[in-house]
Amino acid sequence: MKLLIDTDPGVDDALAILMALDEPAAEVVALTVAAGNVGLHHTVANALRVLEVVGARVPVFAGCATPLVRPAADAAFVHGTDGFGDAGLPPPQGQASAEHAALAMLRLSREHAGALTFVMLGPLTNLALALKLDPGLPARVPRLVVMGGALTGRGNVDRLPVEFNLGFDPEAAHVVFEAWPGLELVDWEATLDHALPLDRFQAWLAAGDRRARWYGAISRKTRDFMASTPHRGEWVAADALAMLVALEPDAVDQAVERPVAIELDGRLTRGATIVDWDRRGSFPGRARLVRRLRAERFAARVARALGAG
Repeated sequence: MKLLIDTDPGVDDALAILMALDEPAAEVVALTVAAGNVGLHHTVANALRVLEVVGARVPVFAGCATPLVRPAADAAFVHGTDGFGDAGLPPPQGQASAEHAALAMLRLSREHAGALTFVMLGPLTNLALALKLDPGLPARVPRLVVMGGALTGRGNVDRLPVEFNLGFDPEAAHVVFEAWPGLELVDWEATLDHALPLDRFQAWLAAGDRRARWYGAISRKTRDFMASTPHRGEWVAADALAMLVALEPDAVDQAVERPVAIELDGRLTRGATIVDWDRRGSFPGRARLVRRLRAERFAARVARALGAG
């Protein structure tokens, strides 16, 4: 299994990347990085830091520093101003490659044609740019797994029906959803339905290896934030859930295929995921919507990635 992971690290991105790097049957061929949870300077540094924790040699490609059209607010209030909980980490030793993330996506899709899975953990800006440069990209990439959206309007930003990743750059999401046939979508509501008990998660942090100690430091601010929200008592790990789908397709217990579009103009709903549940419209985009996964498979993957499984 060959993975290209597009990411905006971010605490939950870091856990998802650790999961991928922990899988012996998976080869991470690249991390492509966008702005999202925090600015691009921080997200690139954080991608390099995750690799250094496990000594992985994976190229990192910096991509888009802003959304395609309109500026957007980041999520530093959840992840810390540096994206990793303001834990005082030293600068990474490595550097990103000079090639732009969108160009790296296109090149690697040719080098690994028919064998590459794209796993999208952040805003879809880099992928949308790649698609505009080369509309033939989907024909070379058999799987696209996206963490994003809120299928029935329970979002996690100020525009209440909107999820952060797709809401950060709705135009990019629109480009991808219209162009990519059969993408697999793991939405925010599925994440809430598969939240991990916080006490169980913290027991893994205490029992794990150096990955757990490092992750405990960068996630402290996020865990404190979750304890102050309606999610208190739960660890909500959106990107990790999407990574489970990428690594273990048979962990999906329930999924449905429906036409999907992204709202671009609504004052209260810009960036919302609009699903044609009854197939009454004419949306060009179609997606496989993941609704239910095997919870213990998820728990086992997370614990193992922290050295506690």
